[in-house]
Amino acid sequence: MPQNDFSQGKVSRNILSMALPMTLAQLINILYNIVDRVYLGHLEGVGRMSITGLGLCLPVISILIGFANLCGMGGGPLCSIYRGKGEPEEAERVMGNSFTLLLIFGTILTVVGLIFRRPILYLFGASNATFPYAEAYLSIYLCGTVFVMIGLGMNPFINAQGFGRMGMMTVALGAVVNLILDPVFIFGFHMGVRGAAIATVLSQGCSAAWVLGFLTSRKAILRLRRESLPLHWSRVRRILALGASGFVMALTNSLVQILCNATLQRTGGDLYVGVMTVINSVREVITMPVMGLTNGCQPVLGYNYGAGLYKRVREGIRFTTVVTMAYSVAVWGVVMAIPHIFIHIFNSEQELLTAGIPAFRIYFATFFCMAFQFIGQSVFVGLNRSKSAVFFSLLRKAFIVAPLTLLLPALGWGVDGVFWAEPISNVLGGLSCFLAMWLTVYLPLGHKTEEIH
Repeated sequence: MPQNDFSQGKVSRNILSMALPMTLAQLINILYNIVDRVYLGHLEGVGRMSITGLGLCLPVISILIGFANLCGMGGGPLCSIYRGKGEPEEAERVMGNSFTLLLIFGTILTVVGLIFRRPILYLFGASNATFPYAEAYLSIYLCGTVFVMIGLGMNPFINAQGFGRMGMMTVALGAVVNLILDPVFIFGFHMGVRGAAIATVLSQGCSAAWVLGFLTSRKAILRLRRESLPLHWSRVRRILALGASGFVMALTNSLVQILCNATLQRTGGDLYVGVMTVINSVREVITMPVMGLTNGCQPVLGYNYGAGLYKRVREGIRFTTVVTMAYSVAVWGVVMAIPHIFIHIFNSEQELLTAGIPAFRIYFATFFCMAFQFIGQSVFVGLNRSKSAVFFSLLRKAFIVAPLTLLLPALGWGVDGVFWAEPISNVLGGLSCFLAMWLTVYLPLGHKTEEIH
């Protein structure tokens, strides 16, 4: 039996064997930036301005993550499909081409970001008061862009081989380093936001080194080899087409963050930009288990789909749907009941609490419907339905959230209009994505299963 054969054993157990380490990895990964925000938010006298300045950098970070997803979320599922087909050589070539693309994108983004960081930050909603904090963080963070590309972009190739725990260790290593170095640089060396950025870059460097060390070792089923690095256009096209979903999702997230920050700066000032930074931080944490489960199901679904085991694919979709929805409803209830607890984690100023509590309840009003988007999206990606994945990535953020972010405040909803855009999009975009997946993937796979039998 081949190693990590997802065609054997219970589908739910295979998914959980991948999803649990990946969920932990996702949660740990968020600590990179969340810990920075927690420490900076409690700096004496400048906490709120520091966390607001860092929040202005989040759209740029989302763009960098988007390029990592373009290669990692494109190449990773392809590797799983080729493993399921019994074509390990092509799987290795996909991995090698993805690595080359990551190096190219990382270099270009570093140069462009450093040259244009000032106009970019003002475009993204910076004021004269918050720009120094944002610029100080971003200038250093951009120097570690290649580390971000390798750490995030190549880790899916560890997971695609069935080494979920090893993939978890990639981000765990970086997070532990970040947890240790953050207080040293921020408080010990009195470097503030610059210290947070230095700690983050060093921790990401450790993660990148870990990934490369494993993928070039004999422990890996698929190894990163020099002969697999030269780009081949047809292979690159398949990687980018499948990864476009994750890329578009990150890019549209960035677009929405930019529009939100700019609109909030205009209608409510720096205070509400800070509120949105806290909301985004909490959203990142509570959605990580959903992302871990839905990302964890992709190697299993892709492997079984490549092997023609459609009944197991359907079983995996059902299991992922039930568990994801149960979690989403539970965490939605908690956030709606005690939003002040989540705000206190980042900053305890009364002004932020007064503005933040009602904003929280609006923004997370239909959070549980977001799970539909993640489920549908993960199935489309896992089964190489790239066009559907890209369309629904664009639908929710670019065609629903972005226009509403501009329209609702203009109609007299004020700052509340910015926060209402998200729950409306969760219902419309999330349900559309899930229903399309159910009708175009899940039900047709049932017919294929009947034909086989």
